[in-house]
Parts: sequence; C-alpha cells; structure tokens
Amino acid sequence: MTRFGIQIEPQFGFSYQEVAGLAADAERLGFDALWVSDHLFWDAQSEQRNCMDAWTLLSALAPVTTRLRLGTLVSCNSYRLPSILAKVAASFDHLSQGRLEFGIGAGWKEMEYRAYGIPFPSIGTRLAQLEEAVQLIQRLWTQERASFEGKHYRLERAVCAPKPVQRPLKTWIGGMGEKKLLRMVARHADGWNAMPGVGVAAMQKKMDVLRRHCDAVGRDYASIEKSLFILCCVVDDEAELRTRGAELEKALGTSDVIRAGRKVGTAGTPEQVAETLRGFQALGFDYFIAMFPYKQDAEMLQRFSQQVMPLLR
Repeated sequence: MTRFGIQIEPQFGFSYQEVAGLAADAERLGFDALWVSDHLFWDAQSEQRNCMDAWTLLSALAPVTTRLRLGTLVSCNSYRLPSILAKVAASFDHLSQGRLEFGIGAGWKEMEYRAYGIPFPSIGTRLAQLEEAVQLIQRLWTQERASFEGKHYRLERAVCAPKPVQRPLKTWIGGMGEKKLLRMVARHADGWNAMPGVGVAAMQKKMDVLRRHCDAVGRDYASIEKSLFILCCVVDDEAELRTRGAELEKALGTSDVIRAGRKVGTAGTPEQVAETLRGFQALGFDYFIAMFPYKQDAEMLQRFSQQVMPLLR
C-alpha cells in the first residue's frame, strides 16, 4: 500500500503553531508521516526569518499527535556528533512512543557550515563520515556497550540507554550519488530517500545503480524501502499555477519549488500529478513525501489528500 508523508522546511520561516496545525491536519487527512529538514537558516537575508531546530521541533510535535510518524529528511551528520545524535534519536523514539523515522545525510549547505564555524570538508570526506556515523549509530542502538574505531569517529564501550522503542529503529539515508551514496544505502540502510527534481527515466538509472550495489554486497534489493521526496503543487489549471508561483515568490523570495515540480510533473492538475507518481510507483516507490509551496501548505494538504491520494491507492 502506498504511503504518504509531508515535508516541512523550518528554514522557510514556520512558527511552531503553524507546524503543529499542519501536523494535526495531516493526521486528520490520513497522511502517514510528517518529516522536517535539518537546517540552520534559509539564506543571506534571514535575520528575521524563523528556522527552528529539527529535533527540538519534532519533540514538540510528539505530544500533540497520536498516530503521525515523525521524521528527519534528513538530519545533517555534520551538525552533531553521531554518538550524541544516536542518543537524541533513541530518546525521541521514547517520547513519541515509537514513531520516529530516522533519516540522515551527509550535509551540503556550505553557507550554514561557514556561518556556524562547522568544518566543511570535501564531499568525499563528508560521505566517509556519514558511512562511519551510520555504523556507529546502529551499534549504539543495538549493543549494550558499543565500540568503534574509524578514521573520523570512535567509541569506547559507550552506552546508549534507553535503547529505541522500535527494534530495529530503521535508518533512512537520503541522497542521489551513484558511486558512494547508493553503495552506502545498499550496505547499511533500511530505506533510501530519493531527492526531488529527477524524472522517471533518470530515476530508473539511479535504481539500476542501487540494484547493482545490492548485488555486489549480497543485499536483497527488495528489502530496502524506497521513498521519493516530491515538490508538489495541486492546481485547477495553468493560470492558477502561475498565480501560485507568484504567491510563493512573494513569501519566500523564489518560486523554484514550483518550477522544479512543474519540470518533473509533480506540479499541475490532480490528474497530472497522479499520472507522474504512477510512473514512480511502477519503478518501485511506494512512499511519497510531498513538500508544498510555503504559506500554501494547509490548502495543498487538503487538495492532495482529496484529489491525488485516492488516484494512487
């Protein structure tokens, strides 16, 4: 059965009350999860634009939801020691009564790293750090005392208590890099989150690469869950899509979200969006996580749930 989630970008400027309202709406409308990105600020002119910490925000959403799963898409490995992140995630799994979706990635937004004094090594180094971090985190979640000796991180008989409620607590890795990232997914991930902006044909190539990596390491390709992050805007016609783009430009300073969604077919009429997503379903994606235009989220949640989701189930 196809699952549906929503993605919130705290860096866009959301207040807690806005996100809590969207979480309540998503739960009522039958969405399976709410995911948040992990950023520190939006752009160089963000002095007055909110950007709440991802894990703090999730912790505040746990007591005001009951069924909705809550996840990070994705938590930036560079922003916290992975040993501490393992503790944070396990604690949150308890606070949410086993509703955490743990997503992690290598990080990319150099502007944030520089501003906050966080080292920004090459992408190769960040990916190597991520691969060590995933192994280290999984050991902390499953072993009474965990030790690890890597190039970038180490543990010495470390204790993570409490352990996660979920046994196992699944690890989602997000990204599109074919050589290293997808190989890491094949080796260590329970789920892969594919990023937006890639059409069906290009995504087929990514999935073929993942399948080859699975074959190389002896992993069952079908055992890896596959979710797709989509940039979505559901409209009646082309004229409304242009209006929505203008509204987003005013609220966020850019309408790239709608332009990117339009390019791959996830911004359009309900029938157009559903047809695009059916193409991804045929590839093997059974979990769609939609980000809607900022300040239009509540209305789009309603439209997507009533006009698109029934066409895909």
